[in-house]
Amino acid sequence: MTRQGTIPPHDKHDDAPAAKPRRQPFRFSRVLETLGPGLITGASDDDPSGIGTYSQAGAQLGYGIGWTMLLTFPLMSAIQEISARVGRITGHGIAGNVCRHYPGWLLAVVVALLSIANTINIAADLSAMADATKLLIGGPAILYVVLFGVTSVAAQIFMNYRRYVAILKWLTLSLFAYVAALAFAKVSWMEALAGVLLPRISWSADYFTTIVAILGTTISPYLFFWQASQEAEEQRVDVTKHPLIERHYGARREFSRIRADTITGMAFSNLIALSIIVTAAASLHATGKTDIQTSAQAAEALRPIAGPFAEVIFALGIVGTGLLAIPVLAGATAYAVGEGRRWRVGLTRRPKEAIAFYSVLALSGGIGIALNFTPIDPIAALYWSAVVNGVLAVPVMVLLMFMARRRDVMDRFVVGGWLYWLGWLSTGAMALSVIAMGIGFLL
Repeated sequence: MTRQGTIPPHDKHDDAPAAKPRRQPFRFSRVLETLGPGLITGASDDDPSGIGTYSQAGAQLGYGIGWTMLLTFPLMSAIQEISARVGRITGHGIAGNVCRHYPGWLLAVVVALLSIANTINIAADLSAMADATKLLIGGPAILYVVLFGVTSVAAQIFMNYRRYVAILKWLTLSLFAYVAALAFAKVSWMEALAGVLLPRISWSADYFTTIVAILGTTISPYLFFWQASQEAEEQRVDVTKHPLIERHYGARREFSRIRADTITGMAFSNLIALSIIVTAAASLHATGKTDIQTSAQAAEALRPIAGPFAEVIFALGIVGTGLLAIPVLAGATAYAVGEGRRWRVGLTRRPKEAIAFYSVLALSGGIGIALNFTPIDPIAALYWSAVVNGVLAVPVMVLLMFMARRRDVMDRFVVGGWLYWLGWLSTGAMALSVIAMGIGFLL
């Protein structure tokens, strides 16, 4: 025992190097926690209606349409990163910024078209999920429409935001079903690679309509609105985060996070989309089955060609991606309408704190459910909703690019450099595809 004021005996281990911190075992849940809105945005892009569009493209045009995924990856990454920056810098989503800096009529037109396209998409997704469930376990499809629709909307309204986002992240794993489906398809990998690297363009209205549908499915306006609004939402959840126009500190770190998150989400999205196209090309196009209209039809058509397990995997993927995408579609509509009206918005708020916001969300989901009870075939409208998305994307992207350069919106953080020009390249590519489609219809 040492006396007060004396130096204790020297421990021979004091000079030994400190033990290295124990390496934490790899956990996928920890990886998911580090990823944010970009992952969910990218994964929700491959919704059941998107799966139907990719399946249809692969069945009709074969491997030769695979090059579109290589084209869309950098383009969608750029425009989504710009969308995310707008939300992180300003603390408002796209509609919130449009209502503050642009004429009201412009906001009204954009939000109205977005709401219509999103609601049709919800109806088509619910129909595809119901058909896939019926394929797996039988029963009335319309019952599954109601079940999936009500569950998706109720979860958004009543579930804790953090827990809800965690569930959405885990649902992204359902997309790996389409990578697994490749194992059951007799893929000609040389032809598939040629289709990705060597574009074979057919100058016809049908070909360019398919291109616009793919671009409209891949680079969709609701994704811009969702990711920007979610970046703003994260600032309401995390008290340490503030709009960068108010507190500049940590901007570089935040931009690096946004870029990594967005690239991860978009790469994941395009990998899955390419897997669907290749599976459809190998299993359906190669055997002459080119008349595929829905994702459920694609799953059913796989059974005699690739086996029952491939059909089950494909169908389960449709249900999982639908549960991921419907909340994003309904949420994007609610954010666009709510921010445009300057309501209290956000999934972090309790229903009684944002009644109007949640009412729009529920209405969007409710109309999507109701459309499945009408003579209107949501699947027939699906292809054209993808085309409408492609056409609508052009003015929204132009608006977003101008917004990203305005100092009264972005302060010192205006978008510039290669990201700015890649954003315009993305906008130009979408515009050219729409023009080519229009010319094709006239010829």
